[in-house]
Amino acid sequence: MAAAKQKVELYDTTLRDGAQREGISLSVKDKLKIAEKLDELGVDYIEGGWPGSNPKDIEFFKAAKDMKFENSRIAAFGSTRKPGIKVTEDKNIAALAAAETDTVTIFGKSWDFQVTNALETELEENLRMIGDTIEYFKELDKRVLFDAEHFFDGYKHNAEYALETLKVAADNGADLLVLCDTNGGVMPWEIQSIIKEVKKVTTAPLGIHVHNDGGMAVANSTVAVREGIRHVQGTINGYGERCGNANLCTIIPTLKFKLKMNVLSKSKLKKLTDISHHVAELCNMVPSEDQPYVGFNAFAHKGGVHVDAVSKAPETYEHLKPELIGNRRRILISELGGKSSVLFKARQNNIDLLKETPETQRIVERIKEMEHQGYQFEAAEGSFELMVWKVMNAYRSLFKLEGFRVIVEKNGEGEALCEATVKVSVGDKKIHTASEGNGPVNALDNALRKAMEEVYPEMKNIKLVDYKVRVLEARDGTGAQVRVLLESTNDEKAWSTVGVSANIIEASWVALVDSIEYGLLCKEMPSVFKNNKIINLLKEES
Repeated sequence: MAAAKQKVELYDTTLRDGAQREGISLSVKDKLKIAEKLDELGVDYIEGGWPGSNPKDIEFFKAAKDMKFENSRIAAFGSTRKPGIKVTEDKNIAALAAAETDTVTIFGKSWDFQVTNALETELEENLRMIGDTIEYFKELDKRVLFDAEHFFDGYKHNAEYALETLKVAADNGADLLVLCDTNGGVMPWEIQSIIKEVKKVTTAPLGIHVHNDGGMAVANSTVAVREGIRHVQGTINGYGERCGNANLCTIIPTLKFKLKMNVLSKSKLKKLTDISHHVAELCNMVPSEDQPYVGFNAFAHKGGVHVDAVSKAPETYEHLKPELIGNRRRILISELGGKSSVLFKARQNNIDLLKETPETQRIVERIKEMEHQGYQFEAAEGSFELMVWKVMNAYRSLFKLEGFRVIVEKNGEGEALCEATVKVSVGDKKIHTASEGNGPVNALDNALRKAMEEVYPEMKNIKLVDYKVRVLEARDGTGAQVRVLLESTNDEKAWSTVGVSANIIEASWVALVDSIEYGLLCKEMPSVFKNNKIINLLKEES
């Protein structure tokens, strides 16, 4: 029997390196949600941030202490001590220790040019900085990963000094030496040859951390694993500064299915596409449709020879079964493909639909109509389930909108005041209320609650916790369609809803109404489907 291959450790730095991408600004709540998703995926390390650099990361580490992670270790990131001071006098080192993680990742310069020109210190002092810092954290009983910043460029310019930084780190107790292509311009054949040379002079465990400025981050990471490295760093969707980091959404399935490496279990891999899209939504980024493996178009076939061949044997134009990574095949000119996607999404939400029923076809058509308008349901399971309930006549309306009005006024002192008026009908009862709020959406939320909490007191447990807006066609300027994504919670669960319109207030209202209705109905609806009342009826009709 062949021996099992050693596991490849996955180290995710989306919350730190990934957040350095232009256009990404994560709140502490966003970072905690992403950390939960990464733990669900099963990565070995989640780099939470640099506690010495900003208060937000300090708050994240405090909050993370109270969370239970099943699969992942939380790592805090920071630099070696500053030149010319003791490690115990460095405030950044103190903040890193205060994060109280069992793992710390320390980066230090391994390129002599960076030492003399960026740090403006002596080469020997840089070596002492590396040694002192690692020794300090080992005395605190931490697992220490040493990121040798600019290692490959440093090796090409002064191999002796670059290797000496690794030796000092290892001699002072570093548990792992991570070779970094910080500028992202090293080629795969250089990665391969340099790793071979490094392995001749050290037996310490090695890792790889590369950027994508030359478009080679995934290739370089893959080559590194082929050369025996068993620790790979990267980010979800390749987010990161400049051209990004190595994309874990591409690296993970490549290692698993192309190199046959021990990375994640099959059940974890099936979550990859969903997590990729979910993280994109939380980062308020448009998911890359042509991203390998997890992209919307990764297994899409449009016509002619391709569609005919794939319908007979998918492997004719697919290198991998999309289901293995939680993606799906899309036959763009076939209704059957639409039904399959609806059935898959419904099953994800514990709704058992039958392919043959007219209700399923109506759901397909409704999704097509809504996606044409700009709706996406990847991270809006509340709106998706509501839509399914409505098409299947399992939905009951909780109220009817008679009208709403939002007034935004700015007074002479520069303050913006928002007031919303809502008219709704609940049964035979007509309710007219008004409320102020911190912005128009908050005012609408307050007014709607004021109108309905007397009839539905359980609304008090429903809280709006996040609000995101995405412009769908920026070239249309102020007339562009916008998509609003709301996240809400109650005492038991969290859910997201979506609204689309050229009017941001209307889009917000649609998402808000979905949020309230889903929150009030979600307890009773699963029992309807679980008892098969509707499914049995559909079977009889079909």
